Amino acid sequence: MERLSGLDAAFLALETSADHMHVMAVAVLDPSTTPDGFTATVVKRLVEERLPNIPAFRRRLVEVPFNLHHPLWVEDPDFDLEYHVRQMAVIAPGGNRELAALVGDIASWPLDRTRPLWQFWVVEGLADGNVALIAKVHHSAIDGAAGVEVLAQLVDLEPTPVPDEPGELEPWHPDRVPTDVEMILGSIVSMARRPVQMARASINLGRGLARLGQRAREGAMAGAAAPFTAPRLPWNGAITPHRRVAFSTLALGEIKEIKDAFGLTVNDVVLGIVAGALRIYLEARDELPDRPLVAVVPTNVRDERTRGAGGNVVSAMFASLPAEEADPTQRLAVVAESMVRAKQTQRDLGGTILGEWAEVATAPLLSNGIRLYRRLADRMRPIHNLVVSNVPGPPVPIYLAGARVVSLVPMGPVFDGAGLNVTVLSYEDRVDVGFMACRETVPGLWAMADAVPAATAELLAAARAARAEHPSARGAIDLTEAEVPVGVDTVP
Repeated sequence: MERLSGLDAAFLALETSADHMHVMAVAVLDPSTTPDGFTATVVKRLVEERLPNIPAFRRRLVEVPFNLHHPLWVEDPDFDLEYHVRQMAVIAPGGNRELAALVGDIASWPLDRTRPLWQFWVVEGLADGNVALIAKVHHSAIDGAAGVEVLAQLVDLEPTPVPDEPGELEPWHPDRVPTDVEMILGSIVSMARRPVQMARASINLGRGLARLGQRAREGAMAGAAAPFTAPRLPWNGAITPHRRVAFSTLALGEIKEIKDAFGLTVNDVVLGIVAGALRIYLEARDELPDRPLVAVVPTNVRDERTRGAGGNVVSAMFASLPAEEADPTQRLAVVAESMVRAKQTQRDLGGTILGEWAEVATAPLLSNGIRLYRRLADRMRPIHNLVVSNVPGPPVPIYLAGARVVSLVPMGPVFDGAGLNVTVLSYEDRVDVGFMACRETVPGLWAMADAVPAATAELLAAARAARAEHPSARGAIDLTEAEVPVGVDTVP
């Protein structure tokens, strides 16, 4: 039995009938190397074998009475693997759009909180003879880095891996669900520490704001993106429960070529490509704003102490996406400059500030806050326009139950005020981009996904031109501040 962290609990408290706080992924697999075929039965057998290494898959929530404290994870005494792994077929002709439509439908359903918060769907009927595995896990259980850890427990580096030497595993025992009285007493004891946590969070925030204020007075924050400065776009309002999904794919080698030509990071280039794709999409719809879009970029802030931990260990940065800028090189320069400032802001405030304040916030405070924001979302300037998350995935081929993974497409949640999420994951020599959107507020989502290759080609041409003009230079964009290595993550 384990109490959720404040950040994990926040993803539960922020969930409404329209705001589904689950993350998703679609793995397309080649079943030709699976002797028995790739079926739900095969996947259930695989998950059952590896459950001891994936504790989140057997835990369910227990809510504390009166929302006195964060909920508890308990080893589910009624765990039923059959419920969590299912099989279905995509409609003909079984291409990417038909698969994405199915994923969008599945994304539109909330997970059942009386059971462990995950489900898998094995999908047959793809046009090329491949199969797909759709995964859906609640954000309270994993963030992007934890999701990659779960993936690592399920996959192998060869179709028929050599079995591990049998080790001593403790037998699994379900938890006894605590009584209401026990949970109330435990919450009272735990809440006695809350004033200390509040004081620590307040002191750390005060120090961070002082450092940030000093930097602002020195003029060192020019070019930084900030909340509540975003232009209003069609998807920046209240959303519905319905989801639409689209996919795109990039070559990792081209992203690295752009990165090297301009002396930037992979994440800078990804954000620059997203900015270019949004420009193409919005310009075609005559909705291009006159100021930069503001994206929230989740970041992995795990250290040696928290590395490998489940749940959410994340912070977030604000990045400028200047879709209104016609010149791709200048667009990329603005993105890169805003990320330098964002990383400096995160250093000033501290990467754990979000988790510290989530720890002392109560569920009623968070849920009432989201309800208030939902009512005001159409009348106030958006906090941000969208979420863009970049997760590093496996650099080598991987196999799931013997089937080779062809592609891995991630998708993060959308919520009121920001009905668009773009999540990026690298795998081998490719980068898959998943678009998740509110169905009613982001029409023509495939036009946005289809704009990604064009935005990449535009930056690649600019990079090659810059390299031809300055063959020995570090890059055409010269950032005077050193890059800060911050792991970019999904939540999502």
